[in-house]
Amino acid sequence: MTGLLAGRAAIVTGASRGIGRAIAELFATEGAGVVLTARTAADLDVVVAAIKSAGGSAIAVPSDITAEDTAGALVDAAIGAYSGLDIIVNNAGGNSFMSAVADLRPSAWSKAMLFNLESGMRLIQAALPSLVAGGHGSIVNVSSVTALRAAPLLGAYGAAKAALVSATQTLAVELGTQPVRANALVPGWIATDLTEFARGDEGLQDALIGRVPMARWGRPEEIAQAALFLASDMSSFMTGQTLVVDGGLAANP
Repeated sequence: MTGLLAGRAAIVTGASRGIGRAIAELFATEGAGVVLTARTAADLDVVVAAIKSAGGSAIAVPSDITAEDTAGALVDAAIGAYSGLDIIVNNAGGNSFMSAVADLRPSAWSKAMLFNLESGMRLIQAALPSLVAGGHGSIVNVSSVTALRAAPLLGAYGAAKAALVSATQTLAVELGTQPVRANALVPGWIATDLTEFARGDEGLQDALIGRVPMARWGRPEEIAQAALFLASDMSSFMTGQTLVVDGGLAANP
């Protein structure tokens, strides 16, 4: 298969829906063999079937990304299926609660850090030998616009996503002479299942989108295109950078 990622293998976490699914499908269209992971096997099977029907290659590895043994299992699956591993997209993440920092329980803080930061770092550590061996490794860490500014009631989530950006920059410097690049991708407000709560509340939606200069929700496909740029040789001299795709929100004072 031809394409920008022809002959390369990628792991995409949180790949059963939204941004993760869009990334997995686009990567497969561009020739990558893709390992998809998320918790729900049935949802992953739907995505794998769609990729294969379009002529792409993908396998599903249902897993809990926060479990300690998941990272190694995902890397082994990629090597077993595609004889190597070239790209990691740490997309899995999210936030299931809202709380002021003053009221935040330590357990909630720890949960946010594990899901949005630590799990991705585990996968990177497990994957690095294969990324180096392949000669053109790329790490794409999906952060959030909440990492760039105050995030009232989402303090733990925003802090975890900010730490992910910082870790990406450090990785880029530490790996500078290795054939592995690391960049962060920062989506703004994207129309996915995770933002349905806001899109169904006219007042909340107006408050959020009212600050977006382009005055609309982003689409998962728009984030996938940015991920493809970072994962492919189109960004071959780019590492340690934070690519913001948010309709101008972060530029708004």
